[in-house]
Amino acid sequence: MKKIKYLQIKNILEENLIKVDAEITDEETFSSIKTIQNSTSNDLSFFSNQKYFSQLKKIKAKACLIEEKFAKFLPKNCKPLIVKDPYYALAIISNIFNDHILKSNGIISKYSTIHSQAKILTNVQIDSFTFINEETEIHENVYIGSNSSIGPNVVINKNVVIHDNVSISNSIIMENCIIKSGARIGGTGFGFDMKTKQKIIHNGNVVIGKNSSIGSNTTIDRAVFDSTTLGNYSNIDNLVQIAHNVIIGDFAVIAAQAGIAGSTLIGNNVTIGGQAGIAGHLKIGNDVTIAAKSGVTKDIPDNKIVAGFPAKDIKLWKKEVIKNSLKNEIRRWVYKKINTS
Repeated sequence: MKKIKYLQIKNILEENLIKVDAEITDEETFSSIKTIQNSTSNDLSFFSNQKYFSQLKKIKAKACLIEEKFAKFLPKNCKPLIVKDPYYALAIISNIFNDHILKSNGIISKYSTIHSQAKILTNVQIDSFTFINEETEIHENVYIGSNSSIGPNVVINKNVVIHDNVSISNSIIMENCIIKSGARIGGTGFGFDMKTKQKIIHNGNVVIGKNSSIGSNTTIDRAVFDSTTLGNYSNIDNLVQIAHNVIIGDFAVIAAQAGIAGSTLIGNNVTIGGQAGIAGHLKIGNDVTIAAKSGVTKDIPDNKIVAGFPAKDIKLWKKEVIKNSLKNEIRRWVYKKINTS
């Protein structure tokens, strides 16, 4: 079992400009990170949600990432690791506890197929039954799993991890991205003339910004012209549909089963809840949050939170939900009164 010294934890936090205050020796070790409920005497835990405050006194972990104001509530068996933002600290520390980080071993399987016009740089791993098509360029330290198809017209930049059963064509993937199993990137989108049903040929591509993650079975369609674009440091969940010519800014978070129709422009720092749907040719501003299962039919300005169908300001939506709930209660009361009198 892998053991992590407190010195390693302290160093990685300080490298990320996170100040930590703890009365623990540098040589103290931890076996894993676990929740408050499931932690044991050799574990590191974390407290970032007051919903679990009542469980703090029962924690069995050796130490806990926690804000200073809550440290006094820990039992004596659990030492506080005081940080400003425990959940962010957890995200950073989780990297050193991960035993299964995929990194290239530089081996190209003899059961893979590499086109003569493909360009493969140094230390690239390509697993069995993967096909690298023509006009494809794969940069340093890229990992590509089994049964994938890469190209044509693809550039994969350095340190990208591509899991099994992925299809990428007509795309540029910037450095440090993760593409999970079953993703389909750069295929032809859903485009045709509505009257005649004549298919519109898509000649553009997809550009995925650096340090972004694409979930399993997510589909990102190539543009008709120019590029379908996802910004830097964005996280796309499983089963998301992003249509042709959509442009999404940096730091996007899009949850599972969301769908974005063609040519919609989405700003920076946008969060889209699960199963939300966004119509085509809209403009969504910066710092917008779209609640799960919302249906967006109109433009949304900056700094708005919307919910419902059609999506509207969440405060207005909540008022309408309460109003409708009261109406239903009154109807039920009247119905019961009539039928019992």
